[in-house]
Amino acid sequence: MIREHDTVVLVAAVPTEGLLPGDVGAVVHVYRDGQAYEVEFMTLEGKTAAVITLEASQVRPVGHREIAHARELASR
Repeated sequence: MIREHDTVVLVAAVPTEGLLPGDVGAVVHVYRDGQAYEVEFMTLEGKTAAVITLEASQVRPVGHREIAHARELASR
Protein backbone atom coordinates (compact mmCIF):
# COMPACT_ATOMS: atom_id res chain seq x y z
CA MET A 1 0.00 0.00 0.00
CA ILE A 2 1.22 3.49 -0.83
CA ARG A 3 1.46 5.81 2.20
CA GLU A 4 2.17 9.48 2.84
CA HIS A 5 5.79 10.44 2.08
CA ASP A 6 6.27 7.44 -0.23
CA THR A 7 7.90 8.02 -3.59
CA VAL A 8 5.70 7.03 -6.53
CA VAL A 9 6.04 6.78 -10.31
CA LEU A 10 3.50 8.29 -12.67
CA VAL A 11 2.09 5.71 -15.11
CA ALA A 12 -0.14 8.02 -17.17
CA ALA A 13 0.67 11.39 -18.71
CA VAL A 14 -0.86 14.53 -17.21
CA PRO A 15 -0.51 16.97 -20.13
CA THR A 16 -2.02 19.92 -18.26
CA GLU A 17 0.93 19.75 -15.84
CA GLY A 18 3.60 18.74 -18.36
CA LEU A 19 4.07 15.39 -16.61
CA LEU A 20 4.93 12.15 -18.40
CA PRO A 21 4.87 8.47 -17.45
CA GLY A 22 7.98 7.70 -15.42
CA ASP A 23 8.05 11.05 -13.59
CA VAL A 24 8.69 10.61 -9.88
CA GLY A 25 6.74 12.33 -7.11
CA ALA A 26 6.16 12.24 -3.37
CA VAL A 27 2.80 11.42 -1.81
CA VAL A 28 1.71 14.29 0.43
CA HIS A 29 -1.79 12.99 1.24
CA VAL A 30 -3.73 9.74 0.90
CA TYR A 31 -7.47 9.91 0.11
CA ARG A 32 -10.15 7.29 0.74
CA ASP A 33 -7.84 4.54 2.01
CA GLY A 34 -5.58 4.70 -1.07
CA GLN A 35 -8.15 5.28 -3.81
CA ALA A 36 -6.42 8.58 -4.67
CA TYR A 37 -3.28 10.51 -3.73
CA GLU A 38 -2.10 14.10 -3.59
CA VAL A 39 1.35 13.94 -5.18
CA GLU A 40 4.05 16.62 -5.37
CA PHE A 41 6.40 16.59 -8.35
CA MET A 42 9.60 18.60 -7.99
CA THR A 43 12.45 19.69 -10.22
CA LEU A 44 15.93 18.42 -9.36
CA GLU A 45 16.62 21.90 -7.95
CA GLY A 46 13.88 21.34 -5.36
CA LYS A 47 11.22 23.61 -6.88
CA THR A 48 7.65 22.35 -6.98
CA ALA A 49 6.60 21.58 -10.55
CA ALA A 50 3.08 20.37 -9.68
CA VAL A 51 0.92 19.21 -6.80
CA ILE A 52 -1.99 17.19 -8.14
CA THR A 53 -4.58 14.66 -7.07
CA LEU A 54 -4.19 11.35 -8.87
CA GLU A 55 -6.28 8.20 -8.86
CA ALA A 56 -4.54 5.06 -7.62
CA SER A 57 -4.42 3.73 -11.20
CA GLN A 58 -2.27 6.71 -12.27
CA VAL A 59 0.69 5.95 -9.97
CA ARG A 60 2.67 2.98 -8.75
CA PRO A 61 5.28 2.38 -6.06
CA VAL A 62 8.95 2.70 -6.97
CA GLY A 63 10.57 -0.60 -7.93
CA HIS A 64 13.60 -1.92 -6.05
CA ARG A 65 15.90 -1.83 -9.08
CA GLU A 66 14.81 1.45 -10.66
CA ILE A 67 16.92 4.58 -11.01
CA ALA A 68 15.89 8.19 -11.62
CA HIS A 69 16.28 9.75 -15.07
CA ALA A 70 16.43 13.50 -15.70
CA ARG A 71 14.46 15.37 -18.37
CA GLU A 72 13.58 19.00 -18.88
CA LEU A 73 10.05 19.93 -17.87
CA ALA A 74 8.11 21.37 -20.79
CA SER A 75 6.90 24.91 -20.24
CA ARG A 76 3.16 25.33 -19.86
